Amino acid sequence: MKILIAGAGEVGYELGKVLSEEHHDVTILDQRQSCLQRVIQNLDVLTVEGNATSPNSLVEAGVKSSDLMIAVTSVDEVNIIASMMAKRLGVSKAIARVRNDELSQTDSPLSPSELGIDVLIHPEETAASEIHLLVKRASASDIVSLADDRLQMVGLRIEQGSKVTNKPLSELSADFDDLQSRVVAISRRGGTIIPRGSSILKPNDHAFFVTKTEHLKRLISVTGHDNKALRRVMIAGGSEVGRLLAKKMCNDKQKWQIKLIEPDEDVATKIANSNRDILVLNGDPTDPNLLVIEGIQEMDAFISVTDDEESNIISCLMAKHLEVKKTVALVSKTQYVPLSQTIGIDAIVNVKASASDEIHRQIRQGMMLTVKALQGIKAEIIEVVAGKNCKMLDVPIRDLSLPEGVVLGGILHNGDVEIAVGDSIIQKGDRVIILALPRAIEKVDQLF
Repeated sequence: MKILIAGAGEVGYELGKVLSEEHHDVTILDQRQSCLQRVIQNLDVLTVEGNATSPNSLVEAGVKSSDLMIAVTSVDEVNIIASMMAKRLGVSKAIARVRNDELSQTDSPLSPSELGIDVLIHPEETAASEIHLLVKRASASDIVSLADDRLQMVGLRIEQGSKVTNKPLSELSADFDDLQSRVVAISRRGGTIIPRGSSILKPNDHAFFVTKTEHLKRLISVTGHDNKALRRVMIAGGSEVGRLLAKKMCNDKQKWQIKLIEPDEDVATKIANSNRDILVLNGDPTDPNLLVIEGIQEMDAFISVTDDEESNIISCLMAKHLEVKKTVALVSKTQYVPLSQTIGIDAIVNVKASASDEIHRQIRQGMMLTVKALQGIKAEIIEVVAGKNCKMLDVPIRDLSLPEGVVLGGILHNGDVEIAVGDSIIQKGDRVIILALPRAIEKVDQLF
């Protein structure tokens, strides 16, 4: 597929990296020489220096022969105009990242399609949903719903003294034969391990499991965590992610006690007026003294979503030091993500990674239903439909020659779900849950 990306920032760079590794024909357009230089030095893609709102620049970048245009600059208006022009110039499909949620609302005077946008990406909404899910699952660092919510992919830190440590995974399946789950990846000291039956979980490992939804609580317990629900939550920052998160939590059936701290008085007043169920405080959410005065040490969860990602990390570390059970930090720099588990933060959410995941899912839509890059490891969880030409049909998994870096986690067959084991058989139309390293994703596409 020939793809034109407008914007060479973090999202554009990450998309260019992933898509070029999958052998798409990628061109990146940007007017910032420094950003393009980074792309030239590190990625196998074409670059064009120019403005995404200039028809001449779009034509020079090959928009007329492109199958897909992805507008991910930092300015909403640029992304909208670039998408409109690209559609007029003949591109088949246009995807735009737009932070303002006006266009996505049902009562909007204009729909995205009327502006030439086929898919509208709102990364802050995606990030807020991800944080909401993480806080509801107190012990999880990552959670992805799969197979119509019948299966869950969950990331958990293995605690000292838990029942799953220091035993081969093959023995664990026998010890917990009533627990329908499978380890599909392990992060240990910054490295990614694709496990086999002889692999052993060690304390402080960050393990990724695929499990039946009804068995999630039991899995959390055997890995050394308790299932006590969180109630008292402090949100540092009234950014768009913070506002959306507060709104989602207020609309949730779970009764939350929420404090939100915002430094801008006008913004704080607006949030307070629109969310009567939360306590909004006007103050500096990065001030340790204010956080202590407002009772951070009494909170079950601390979520830092200010625009200063370093402050988010430091605030979460302080909250963890004060024994807050769950900490979540919002970051934009991808290099911070692998550090989260190492330095003690329970979960890190990356807005730009959320946007990249959503766009990537749209590109791969069709047989691939879910595509999600996992935080802290270099792997993706994929939900894919086994088509009629699938090379893995009607053969027990143990007899398949799976590519290196691929693990099968679960199967949805005629409405029934099962965790993939050696005897499992994939049939036409089944939905299969796979964890794959980046280098193996193209082989997964070929197999299915």
